[in-house]
Amino acid sequence: MRIADADILILPGLGNSGEGHWQLRWAEKMSTAAIVEQAEWDDPDPEDWTDTIVKAVELAERPVVLVAHSLACIALVQAAGRFPEGKVKGALLVSPPDIEGNKDVPEEARAFGLVPRDPLPFPSLLVISDSDPYCSLEAAADYAGAWGSDFHQAGNAGHINVHSGHGPWPEGLLMFTRLMQRL
Repeated sequence: MRIADADILILPGLGNSGEGHWQLRWAEKMSTAAIVEQAEWDDPDPEDWTDTIVKAVELAERPVVLVAHSLACIALVQAAGRFPEGKVKGALLVSPPDIEGNKDVPEEARAFGLVPRDPLPFPSLLVISDSDPYCSLEAAADYAGAWGSDFHQAGNAGHINVHSGHGPWPEGLLMFTRLMQRL
């Protein structure tokens, strides 16, 4: 699938992506990409976040590919069963937090509770760093296995955000391009 043939919905995590973040850069560069804006970035309500994602998918005019970072990965998985059948063609899941098992995950994220373990109804690629402060490799591999996601270890890359030095993140764009070629 070509990027031009899909609506690329970019889902930032807790606190939004912020200036210089790779998600914002991708949204600016891809003509069919849009950031899904949440009503409350800093004190998220899980039901509101998932409803917003579902509505964005429903309103999309073309097939949808989702690009989620951090807490938005969990919201996406929670919303997946409510997407119109066949509309979402794939997802890139970057740095999902282990909200059940990692004590360093911000308290605001814990409202997202138990993380679903059902396979996603579309292809997905989960990318995790071996130095992510919010998720161990083991927890991420468990997520990938449960969700049916391909798994990519990104090396020593922190939380794969601006703070960890990932502004443009060209390696991620290459992974996204390979995912799109599979769809």
